[in-house]
Amino acid sequence: MTIPVPTPSPRVVRTVAELKAATRALLEAVPGDPGRTRRLALVPTMGALHAGHGTLVRSARAESDVVVVSLFVNRLQFNDPRDFERYPRTPDDDVALLAGAGADLVFAPEESEVYPDGRPLVTVSSGRLGEKFEGASRPGHFDGMLAVVAKLLHYGAPPAETGVPVRYRAYFGQKDAQQLAIIRRMVSDLAYPVGIAAVPIVRSPRGLALSSRNRFLGAEEAEAALVLSRALFLLKERADAHEPLRVEDAEALIASQPLVRLDYLEVVDPGTLEPLAFNCPETPFTGQALALVAAQVGSVRLIDNMPLGG
Repeated sequence: MTIPVPTPSPRVVRTVAELKAATRALLEAVPGDPGRTRRLALVPTMGALHAGHGTLVRSARAESDVVVVSLFVNRLQFNDPRDFERYPRTPDDDVALLAGAGADLVFAPEESEVYPDGRPLVTVSSGRLGEKFEGASRPGHFDGMLAVVAKLLHYGAPPAETGVPVRYRAYFGQKDAQQLAIIRRMVSDLAYPVGIAAVPIVRSPRGLALSSRNRFLGAEEAEAALVLSRALFLLKERADAHEPLRVEDAEALIASQPLVRLDYLEVVDPGTLEPLAFNCPETPFTGQALALVAAQVGSVRLIDNMPLGG
């Protein structure tokens, strides 16, 4: 009988000082020529991890020497305090999943560590990119998200006194496509010394995008939610065939499911999130685009997206 070898758990740290010290020690302990560039990865999360997060961390592991994962439920990006309190917290399960995915360090700070003076007085604005789609439905959400991501990118950066050269990258899931576009723009506009890596959406065998919120769906609601990915794949099939997209057909498909209330279904430029300046509904699709969808399924709000073309 084969006895399974236990997977070592990642070290959990609670303060920025502990994170910096542990990161430096791990980077300097990477074997090889001291002049070789070490690869450091940060994977910011809000916990309640699922298989999609596991894929995210494994992607970072495959490309990095040291992998740090943050677990922090950020109050500032919740419009409804009840939603913040309801957000699942599963720290023991999260650490177990991260052990299997190959994380080295888990940064799990208290709120007072991230916001020692309470709500910050100076924040980063998400601008026009944050005012539409999810930003329109959840005003202030993306400004709150940037407040913590801006800090986490600093916290996770290689310490200045690290004695080896380091390449630093942060990993985000493509599922939150608007968030990803906004973070990329912040990093570019504010000249953050970090690369941003996007990892494709992980779906259930039937196509539902994995999300921490899926656990709130009942069986009938989970079945109904599949219409969102079906609508996106319909658009992808047409884009791949260079046919007119006819988004109204995808909207009609979603409308056929009574348990799903559509918020938006839009096809936009992947970088600017602006409506496409080409590909009229009756002309063949060319180029690249991003289809974004959000809907209420029972009491649960779900988002999904699909890259088109390219």
